[in-house]
Amino acid sequence: MGGASAEREVSLVSGRECAAALREAGYQVVEVDAGRDLAARLAAISPDVCFNALHGRWGEDGCVQGMLEWLGLSYTHSGVLASALAMDKTRAKAAYRAAGLPVVESLLAPKAEVMARHVMAPPYVVKPNAEGSSVGVYIVDREANSPPHLGPEMPDEVMVEQYVPGRELTVSVLGDRALCVTEIHTTGWYDYHAKYAPGGSTHTCPAAIPEAISEAARDYALRAHRALGCRGLSRSDFRWDDSRGLAGLFILETNTQPGMTPTSLSPEQAAAEAMSFADLCAWIVEDASCGR
Repeated sequence: MGGASAEREVSLVSGRECAAALREAGYQVVEVDAGRDLAARLAAISPDVCFNALHGRWGEDGCVQGMLEWLGLSYTHSGVLASALAMDKTRAKAAYRAAGLPVVESLLAPKAEVMARHVMAPPYVVKPNAEGSSVGVYIVDREANSPPHLGPEMPDEVMVEQYVPGRELTVSVLGDRALCVTEIHTTGWYDYHAKYAPGGSTHTCPAAIPEAISEAARDYALRAHRALGCRGLSRSDFRWDDSRGLAGLFILETNTQPGMTPTSLSPEQAAAEAMSFADLCAWIVEDASCGR
């Protein structure tokens, strides 16, 4: 838990919540704040399983997974390749397209160029190509006369993606089954604050949407999980323009390390299917392996 990414604080909360739940389920748990001495600390602890509650770079991009493979330790969630692939939004989209999943138009562009001119006709969204939790998301409205001014948190190369109006949906996949669909309600974009601050967003779980859309979202999430080679728990996010029916449903990205905080979506979806938080954490631990 913890680590050095932009999502450190969220990861610490996820880690504490999971550790408490696993103790409740009867496991012996050691909490490790991941630093540069992580390999040495894990070698000294010699755990049966590493529960990966890291978010963001190094924790869900294949880096820590590779280290755990090198140490020969069983760990949770996705392996090296799936983690790296899902974290790179452009390459993940290529995998989605190959699997026949609907994606929106996007491109990679230098940060300086994006601030100098509209590299895509508005409206569009600018985001890092390899970060999570909506860190650094900018929406450029249709009426915008000038390109966005991007803050220092943005990398030198960014993704520019066509903006899809409509509703925010998300689906978790647990092993080989998709859970229910959640609709997320916010007053604006589902950004970092909306995801993690109490009251930042509200959820309808299961979503009050047509069954055909629910079935499609669950099918797309499971196909995305498989296309990327994910293991354990993942969560895929969607935008749905309800004025277009099924043609308005698009997959945005897949998170291989979904948040496990009190306001997180995957635990809420598991609970809607009669799986307690402790049972969810226990399932994830029992699913762990080395060579994922």
